[in-house]
Amino acid sequence: MVSVDTRLPAGAAELDALQREGVIFLLRKGLDAIEAVEGPDDVEIEIFDSILAAHPGGVLLKLFVDAPALEVAEDAMREVVGEVLEQSELLSEWQITKCEVELHPEFAQQSLDAADGPDAPPADPVVRAAQHAEARAEATAVRLPGEEVEAMRATVRAMAPRLTAFGLDSFGWCEGEESGVDREHAELAAGALVYAIDLLVDQLFHDVQTLSEAKKSVEECDGLLWYLDDLPEQFAAQYTVLFARRFLVTAVSLTARLTRDDFVQLGCVAEQFLLNFLLREAGVVLDGYGLLSDGVASAWEVFAEEMLDEVEYELRYETAGDDDEETGATTSEGGSLDVDRWFTPFGERCFIHPYAAEEAGGRESSA
Repeated sequence: MVSVDTRLPAGAAELDALQREGVIFLLRKGLDAIEAVEGPDDVEIEIFDSILAAHPGGVLLKLFVDAPALEVAEDAMREVVGEVLEQSELLSEWQITKCEVELHPEFAQQSLDAADGPDAPPADPVVRAAQHAEARAEATAVRLPGEEVEAMRATVRAMAPRLTAFGLDSFGWCEGEESGVDREHAELAAGALVYAIDLLVDQLFHDVQTLSEAKKSVEECDGLLWYLDDLPEQFAAQYTVLFARRFLVTAVSLTARLTRDDFVQLGCVAEQFLLNFLLREAGVVLDGYGLLSDGVASAWEVFAEEMLDEVEYELRYETAGDDDEETGATTSEGGSLDVDRWFTPFGERCFIHPYAAEEAGGRESSA
């Protein structure tokens, strides 16, 4: 394992909770984009797992690496993290203050004791990582101060009532019943969704700006995108600036309705994608504070099932040639389902913001 400590530039203000989530996302995105690392003599070095923990002064990365030598692993990971920082405009002035290999004594002794014997660790690094995942996480996880974790727990739980469209029963909690999800987990699940709304909307604004500056579709854009490049890749050429604006407006509409008591159901395919993004972001928020548990995950499963049960529609990504029998959507000349249909309401009761619902043709040239 290689431990890499990254720090803010000298004189920079400390990171608040929202900024810490953003930095974790940027670093994770950069690491995921690295397909392979080459060491000396063209030896391929594999990063098979990682743990990232943000604190007010920076981020500590724990990178689990399969390399032929400790020095090779250390040099390679310093170069990798340095490249990730350099490629991100927001992190380009950050500094690496420490990069060193750490051998957990228990794992090292186990390997020595079992070397060449029946209890030898698996040769496959992925299998080995899975075998030791629980113990490794406990040994290497960076823990925030207890008071900061408890403050975040209280903050998130206090936000739960603001999700006024849904009560805690929508997250599996029922007063007086011992089975199901307990109240704290239901409150954390609901409150984290509210907390994540700002992250979702802010980062979609960033995506719109990135595409506007590039004047390209997602398929051609080299800039950092938070969400748009996580949509189905086969339609990337159709994710234009106008599409991004409509997607953003739909996000604002959806999240506003979640915090009112007149929510009916998900209105269109775009809202289904956005709900998944919101759930993912809420998970990142809680995970960063060690508050993501099986109970919270169960609460979100109950919530997602309730939301999607109201929608008589299944996301389908047919390729060239056929009409979508359920929606009437036809494939475009390029062979992809026309993403304009993602903003078509599922039914008469569904609300779609007028800007998002309007056909794109008349505005595409101004985008």
